[in-house]
Amino acid sequence: MTMTYENVLAEIENGVLTMTVNRPDKLNALNVKTIEELHEALLEAENEKEVRVVIITGAGTKAFVAGADIAEFSGFSIEQGRQMSATGHFKLFNFIENYSKPVIAAINGFALGGGLELAMACHMRVASDNAKMGLPEVSLGLIPGYGGTQRLAHLVGKGKAFEMVVTADMVNAQDACQWGLVNHVTTQEELLNKCKEIATKISAKSGMAVKTAIRVINAGYNNHLNGYEVEIEEFGKMFGTVDFKEGVSAFLEKRKANFSKN
Repeated sequence: MTMTYENVLAEIENGVLTMTVNRPDKLNALNVKTIEELHEALLEAENEKEVRVVIITGAGTKAFVAGADIAEFSGFSIEQGRQMSATGHFKLFNFIENYSKPVIAAINGFALGGGLELAMACHMRVASDNAKMGLPEVSLGLIPGYGGTQRLAHLVGKGKAFEMVVTADMVNAQDACQWGLVNHVTTQEELLNKCKEIATKISAKSGMAVKTAIRVINAGYNNHLNGYEVEIEEFGKMFGTVDFKEGVSAFLEKRKANFSKN
C-alpha cells in the first residue's frame, strides 16, 4: 500500500493498519480534507488483503480528535450545513460503521464533538486514562451532526445520551468504560499496545466470519432489517465457505486453523 496524506499518517504492521489524524496544532480537529483523506485511506485498505484490522488514533498525547474544525463551517447556510452532515455520514462515519474489517478507536486524549462521533462509529473503543469525551455542540447552538445523537444512545442508553448531549458535559475514561462507551481503559503508554493485542486476536480468526459478524451485528440496529433473520441467512451461508471447512477440520484434528486471507 502506498498511502501519503497531508493530515493522516498510515502505517501497516503485522496485518494492522494504524491511521493517525495528524493535526496536533489544531488538536487533530476534523476538517473536510481530513475526512476525505480518512475515507481514501480506508477505501484503499478495504481491498488490501494484508490489512486485517484498522486502528484510528490522534497525534500527540492531548487529543484523539477534539471536534470538527469550527472555523471551516462558521458561515454555512442551512443547505451547506445539511450537506456537510450528509457527506460526513456517507464518506466517514457510516462508512466506518459498515466497514468490512474491524476498526478500533485508540482514544488518546480529548474526543469531543466530531471526534467522539468518529470513535463511536468504530466497532470498538479503547481509551487512555487521561481521555475526556463529550458532545459540546449545544454550546455552539448546534446538535451533533455526524451520528452522535443515534450512536451515543445505542452505546450508553437513552437517559445518559440525553444528559451528555443537552448538558454538553464531558465524561472521563473511567465513567465512559462503566457506561459502555469504551471497552477498555489503559495508560497512555499502553494504549496502542492494548489495541494491537485485540487486533492480533482478531487477525487469528476467520476473516470471512469476522466480516459477516460485523454486518449481522449492524443489522440489529437497522430499522429496515430484522437482525435475527439476517443472522439466520448469514449463518447458513457460512457453511459454504472455505473458512468453515478449515475451522472445523482444525478443531477435529486438534490443530491451529489456517484461515484464508480475504
